[in-house]
Amino acid sequence: MAGKKPRQRMIADWLREHRVGSQEEIVARLSLAGMAATQATVSRDLIELGAVKLKREGRIRYVMPDNVDAGHAAAKLDRLLSEWVDAILTAGPLLVLKTPPGSANLVANALDAAGIAEIAGTIAGDDTIFVALADGVNPDAVAALLQQRRAAG
Repeated sequence: MAGKKPRQRMIADWLREHRVGSQEEIVARLSLAGMAATQATVSRDLIELGAVKLKREGRIRYVMPDNVDAGHAAAKLDRLLSEWVDAILTAGPLLVLKTPPGSANLVANALDAAGIAEIAGTIAGDDTIFVALADGVNPDAVAALLQQRRAAG
């Protein structure tokens, strides 16, 4: 039986090369490839991979973040900030975002995919995200930017 990394690599390849519209379709493809996985496992894999569900060419499908144009990534980030971020705090040269349990990774992936120049990267736990800022960036200004986007979402 293959492990998590090979399964996720296979899923990512499928999302880049094919039109995959449902988690059930991914479960079936994995089964055909000799990998047993449940829908819940595939759901977690998609979150960890940062996959997003978009409507393209009239159909809903999953795509990898590198296949999402900047407009979709920005809109997704605004929506996730609005729906899932409870608080945005400054902590020295970092920002700390508080989310409901289990949703920090989803928001962190969207922050990374949005390509905000002031953000160097994120680390997500279960309900907390540490946002590392680029050198010389004012944490209060980035916190205010994210608060505005959160209100707009």
